[in-house]
Amino acid sequence: MTENFGELLPPARLMLTPGPSNMDPRVYRALATPLVGHMDPWFTEMMGDVQVMLRRVFQTQNRITYPISASGSGGIEASVMNVLEPGDECIICSNGWFSERMAVIADRAPGAKVIRVEAPYGRTVDPEDVRRAGQGKKIKFVGLAHGETSSGVVQNLDHYRKVADELGALLVVDAVATLGGVPLNVEKQKIDICFSGSQKALSAPPGMAPITVNARVEEVIKARKTPVASWYFDFMPIMNMWGSERTYHHTPPISLIFAMREALRLALEEGLEARWDRHRTNQQALVAGLEGMGLELFVTDPAGRLVTVTSVTIPAGIDDRKVRQQLLDEFNIEIAGGFGAVKGKIWRVGLMGYSNQNTNVLLFLGAFEKVLLDQGLRVPAGGGVAAAVESYRHAGQTATMAGARK
Repeated sequence: MTENFGELLPPARLMLTPGPSNMDPRVYRALATPLVGHMDPWFTEMMGDVQVMLRRVFQTQNRITYPISASGSGGIEASVMNVLEPGDECIICSNGWFSERMAVIADRAPGAKVIRVEAPYGRTVDPEDVRRAGQGKKIKFVGLAHGETSSGVVQNLDHYRKVADELGALLVVDAVATLGGVPLNVEKQKIDICFSGSQKALSAPPGMAPITVNARVEEVIKARKTPVASWYFDFMPIMNMWGSERTYHHTPPISLIFAMREALRLALEEGLEARWDRHRTNQQALVAGLEGMGLELFVTDPAGRLVTVTSVTIPAGIDDRKVRQQLLDEFNIEIAGGFGAVKGKIWRVGLMGYSNQNTNVLLFLGAFEKVLLDQGLRVPAGGGVAAAVESYRHAGQTATMAGARK
């Protein structure tokens, strides 16, 4: 007797979470194209397209640039394990769940010592604290999250590059939530290792972690006295697969690479500066709308607010889960709650990649107002949408998807 499993029919959601984001129809089409072998000459040639486009999005010429076959957390592990050896010390700027994850992974590097420089959720790490923590020590790298999605904070990379230079350290940057949505230039900002995630501002399927590593790091790895603690994430043999040799290392997620290629093509068609402007303009309208409803933003310093993820303080007496569940049930809109130190205290609204559209901002604000009213919170009728519309007028644009595609 066999069970009768029905056809897989996921609901059509508007994903306004810190990831994944909704995908462009062209990315879906690429994902559904015929599978080929990972050693097929056509595929190995196509891998070069992905690397060229990734370099353009990262804004670098680094030889080691490729998508890791793993989630963004795999990017953290690859970055940490390739440079740390027994006896090394590193500084991790911990101001949220994911920056702390970098510290947790570094703790597992054999014989390495991790120095945490901390800030509360919703705050940036003070570069002066990093400088003091590294004084008199030989620091291998300074690591941080460019955008900390657990709280909606963005950090100015230039400040930490200056401190890393003073300490003679590498700079390792988690750009999982920022690549393709926030200004980032690996060459100009002198980032030694930068990794991201496929499913956020790039709007590709989850499961890949684009990474780029400069020549300085290559020399550090070549000078290692011990093997990299992780076989799977060791840069050098993987680059034999992504380099000119195209030798086998592992079977990559072929269909995900197809989809990433198209997502990168879309990003470059739009133009990086236009894409950054769209993300910024729509987030400004979202912020205006939330404040127009009388809500408080969790990150109080506007300069420290992450463009791709906006955190909202949950008003007293309002149930986090009930609000999110009604949004999902009634409007098919998904937003995220907090976790870790801010569980039950904030909502996190993602405006990333393909999800970052003016129509989505206005739809969400209208739906959110209705749900909050139903849940017993008195908010100004129409205040959120009206404030967002005024923000768009002030910006002089609607920040819809640039070059609308049919």
